[in-house]
Amino acid sequence: MNERERLIATLLFQQPDKIPMITMGPRKSTVEAWRAQGMPASDSWFRALCSTLDIPYDFPRQPQVWPAVDFRMIPMFEEKVLEHKDGHYIVQDWMGNITEISDEYDYTYIRNAIDFVTRKWHKFPVESRADFAQMKTRYNPNDPARFAPDFREQCRTLTQRDYPMRLGFAGPFWQLREWCGFEPLCMLFMDDLAFVEEMTAFWSDFVAAVLTRALEHYVPDVVVINEDMAYKHACMIAPALVRRVLLPVWQRWGAIVKSAGVPVYDVDSDGCVDQLIPIWIEAGFDCNDPVEVAAGCDIVNYRALYGRNMAYTGGIDKRCMARGGADLDAEIERIAPVVRDGGYIPGCDHGIPPDVSWQNMLHFGRRWAELTGWL
Repeated sequence: MNERERLIATLLFQQPDKIPMITMGPRKSTVEAWRAQGMPASDSWFRALCSTLDIPYDFPRQPQVWPAVDFRMIPMFEEKVLEHKDGHYIVQDWMGNITEISDEYDYTYIRNAIDFVTRKWHKFPVESRADFAQMKTRYNPNDPARFAPDFREQCRTLTQRDYPMRLGFAGPFWQLREWCGFEPLCMLFMDDLAFVEEMTAFWSDFVAAVLTRALEHYVPDVVVINEDMAYKHACMIAPALVRRVLLPVWQRWGAIVKSAGVPVYDVDSDGCVDQLIPIWIEAGFDCNDPVEVAAGCDIVNYRALYGRNMAYTGGIDKRCMARGGADLDAEIERIAPVVRDGGYIPGCDHGIPPDVSWQNMLHFGRRWAELTGWL
């Protein structure tokens, strides 16, 4: 089996020969710390890990092609620094937000998840229906720029690929939060639900149109909905509102995904997802990640409650990875029964932070390889 076949077989509760070693990786500050702590030079941290530990990992051999499909706004807002004082930048980001970040960083850290960056929001691009009318003009599903000029040629190379391919985009809650801001959006759910439903319907139609066009040309192995919508202890909105506003969208997209033959329909959300998993199962999702332990997520309990109705990736406590030693060993033993039961690719429960030392990462890597059948 190759890595693509192993991923699909694992997440569909089949019988892979080994479980792929796939996880959310380290951010920039983590990699810099590891290099200072002795990580050998390599084209990737994972290859350095496997080389150091003599893990005979079966890396994909084919050149990797990722057909570009753009679900974001076109055109984006101009990225610019509006003010610099007291060790902070006030910036306009590509989404139209006015945010404040430490001058240790710049707006490129907001554009992509380069590192762990705390920011403060001052203003959001959608504060009224008039703002939303303007925002909609940036989401023409038929804009030629949504697909690379050689998109069809790229897709023709993918039928025999040996690497897993994901296609991801923002879910309705995530996208409305980017437009309106978190607190204003939550207030809209209470004060103007009709407006929330109007924006949700627009996003549902837009994604359905772009997604359908993409799936006419290639079939990814995983379609993942980015939908961060949970706090440390609960969902950010009431489950009744989730069912009314979001569930129909997830079901609609899931029908498109499954009719195209995509094996795995995945939903990503940080935070405590206890209230959401049964709704996600109803929505047709096959997999959930990253199962954040610090937020109270317990993959062992989820498997007991929901059986094989949901697969998972992640689920290993990053705090135990940082502490290492007996704490990390205990964490590995805790999740091992779910690994053995199938439907689970174990890994860090979010991006790996810089308090995980290279030595502790090697300890984790050895246990990780043993757990997944590579050592």
